Amino acid sequence: MKLHFIAIGGSAMHSLALALHQKGNTITGSDDAIYEPSKSALEIEGLLPDSFGWFPEKITKELDAVVLGMHAKNDNPEIKKAKELGLKIYSYPEYLFEISKEKTRVVIGGSHGKTTITAMIIHVMHYHGKEIDYMLGAPVRGIENTIHLSDDTDFMLIEGDEYPASAIDLRPKFHLYQPNIALLSGIAWDHINVFPTLENYVEQFEVFINSIVKGGILVYNEEDKTLKQLVENTENQIRKHPYFTPEYHVEEGDTILETSEGDMPLEIFGKHNMNNLAGAKWICQHMGIDEDDFYEAIMEFEGASRRLEKIYESDAGVVFKDFAHSPSKVKASTNAVKEQYPDKKLIACLELHTFSSLSSAFIQQYENALNEADETIVFYSPEAIAQKQMNPISAEEIRTAFNEPNLEVVSETAVLQDLLESKDLNDAVLLLMSSGTFGNLKLENVIALF
Repeated sequence: MKLHFIAIGGSAMHSLALALHQKGNTITGSDDAIYEPSKSALEIEGLLPDSFGWFPEKITKELDAVVLGMHAKNDNPEIKKAKELGLKIYSYPEYLFEISKEKTRVVIGGSHGKTTITAMIIHVMHYHGKEIDYMLGAPVRGIENTIHLSDDTDFMLIEGDEYPASAIDLRPKFHLYQPNIALLSGIAWDHINVFPTLENYVEQFEVFINSIVKGGILVYNEEDKTLKQLVENTENQIRKHPYFTPEYHVEEGDTILETSEGDMPLEIFGKHNMNNLAGAKWICQHMGIDEDDFYEAIMEFEGASRRLEKIYESDAGVVFKDFAHSPSKVKASTNAVKEQYPDKKLIACLELHTFSSLSSAFIQQYENALNEADETIVFYSPEAIAQKQMNPISAEEIRTAFNEPNLEVVSETAVLQDLLESKDLNDAVLLLMSSGTFGNLKLENVIALF
């Protein structure tokens, strides 16, 4: 196949381009900017465009198809040329479906935990030498590539998110996969810029449930009342397998899972991760891994990158870096760290970085999200608000939304560094939560405080 990638530099797009190139396809691509690590990865394989920008002359009748990334806008000149020539244009998720039509598609969805659950399943499969095709939404420790494609595997495991497929197809990605086996971890309103109301957001999961092939399987978190109601009300003829958080306890800083075969120590921790583990176990069983083999493998799972990632530990204290940014994730991570370190002072530091988190219409969703922390800090950048062309938000509005009268609100990186330096960090856990960088806060300077 001769394929051209419009917006080849995206995290998922460049990974798919590389995977298809390694299978012997002829790949070209364009983008107006490409950053690391995508840039080096494409360059090594000879797929980095000679010049950045959009070049309609790259779109010719010799192409079998065009794959379109979300970064490309609707008026992109390469898209226009492809339409003029009558070429087949696939969005990223459409092409994933196209190449997995003959496989059993396993799709992991939900507002939270998707990457971790998908990574758990891949880890277990690799541990037992079972090859599967897969697509991960983000890099994960111990898994070399975020996409793996082959011709002779039975399963295609896909992390399915609810963000739009492309500029010319605004359907959520996970609507396009038509899974044979699916998992939903829960529903917590997010992406207010795409889904302006909770009802609109929940509707996307209803559509997803109805997209599962007839006779297929849905594994779902029955502790989520909204999700449970959707599953119970669907008329789609599917098998429904609920799961719930298993029994576990924390013993001298170790999380111990209580199983029928006895207590089992884990590398991961937190109630949300125990819930993720329960869902992953069900999926692995449907993919041919029995319960005992799952437990044997999962004992060695160290977690997904940037998800409660321990970046420093000493007798003085501990520092975690976490990707948490939505209200449900922030609360889950804060609660998990406090449960794991009940005798240490927990300092939770959150950056409001996404469109949703900086919106006055949404920020109330963070109420009580940081309550388990002993000290709380929220950082936000007025420049980021201006760049997103949003209305300003005040420190008092943030304190009120979080229901934290003692919340320390900071809007300059240097002030945040000074504030952390003023803290008593002896026997403390510092939890840094953000999908950004705290305005380029240098982590080595933070670690040096301990």
